[in-house]
Amino acid sequence: MTEFLSAFFVNVDSGEILRASLETLGMLFGALVLSIVLGLPLGIGLSVTSPSGLAPNRLSYGALSLIVNVLRSVPFVILFILLIPVTLALVGTSLGVRGAIPPLVLGAAPFLARLIEMALREVDPAVVEATQALGASKRQIVWRTLLPEALPGLIAAVTVTAIALVSYTAMAGVVGAGGLGDLAVRYGYQRFQTDVMLVTVVLIILLVQGLQVAGDALVARFSHK
Repeated sequence: MTEFLSAFFVNVDSGEILRASLETLGMLFGALVLSIVLGLPLGIGLSVTSPSGLAPNRLSYGALSLIVNVLRSVPFVILFILLIPVTLALVGTSLGVRGAIPPLVLGAAPFLARLIEMALREVDPAVVEATQALGASKRQIVWRTLLPEALPGLIAAVTVTAIALVSYTAMAGVVGAGGLGDLAVRYGYQRFQTDVMLVTVVLIILLVQGLQVAGDALVARFSHK
């Protein structure tokens, strides 16, 4: 069995696989943290200013919705290319892990913001009304009622976004970002090395499964049900 595996995976370089895996993890978690930093206030803004929110404001909600919808509508590979001048200005390069972070964040943050808006909408209105009756300010309602009550949904939203980012990092590899996507294209596709393609696909699947299991566990841990 060992001889068979060695013969089949003849093109697989463990050092290259490790390097690409670390690059993918760097892009994933770096972009995820920044997406949460941008997506959380954006999602809260969408929820609060919506017609059924705490502070309805058609103009603010319309502007935020337009920004989110436009960024979500652009395919990630095209967004990556369009943002090259911005990426160069921000981090000095459009290649590698650093060059991939800005487009990854701008691709994922609006997606996460919509999921956060949906999670906050699921909070029982009776709980919000009870907090209002106690004289809490809108800020206090958001931070002490809405976010804690919506925590399982927020965790699920971050999990879905993290999994989407795995796909984004693979696509980013096609345009010079490195990682497992780059390895799959350069060796698996362009050089017809099926064994390398297989290994990268398996690693991506394992990464997605790991994120999903961890997310489900956290949702169950913090669920009120």
